[in-house]
Amino acid sequence: MHLLVGLGNPTNRYKNNRHNVGFMTIDFLIDRLKPSSISKSSFKGELYKSNNILLLKPQTFMNLSGESVMAVANFYKIDINNIIVIHDDLDLLLGVIRFKKGGGHGGHNGLKSIDGLIGRDYKRVRIGIGRPLRKGEVVSYVLSDFKEEEKECLQKVIKIASDAALMMSKKEISEVSNKFSSKKSICI
Repeated sequence: MHLLVGLGNPTNRYKNNRHNVGFMTIDFLIDRLKPSSISKSSFKGELYKSNNILLLKPQTFMNLSGESVMAVANFYKIDINNIIVIHDDLDLLLGVIRFKKGGGHGGHNGLKSIDGLIGRDYKRVRIGIGRPLRKGEVVSYVLSDFKEEEKECLQKVIKIASDAALMMSKKEISEVSNKFSSKKSICI
């Protein structure tokens, strides 16, 4: 069994924020796979199952995402090697997708929470959102909505990220990276 986790913040207030691109990817997969919903309050998240894949949107807010991931992973006895976290990445331009296993959190509070509760050796789908011009604007930037002119690119990125995440549940990360990684934005 594989657990695909999309990071984001719950409620409509944050729905279209840059920080919620992980949720957007899981929503795309839900529409595509038509999984069944699993309701259990101790999971602290929206959980869906399609064959051997669990899709999770933690509802704890970003800074506590690890609580939901840990609860689901423990309940289903999912090995850390079978956890794939889909998240936004400030260090990559919009339209750039990268993959890795393990590593640091890079200041991302959702990853920091997961790292602290289950460890760091899970797989990651890193979706570029770009960086604000000023360092002090990071919080307002990640909590801002994508601009209208970015939405066409965003839809392409979400589709590719969802295809890649599904492939990661069956293939080695190097194979996924060779097929889907982009050094330049796919939107240029």
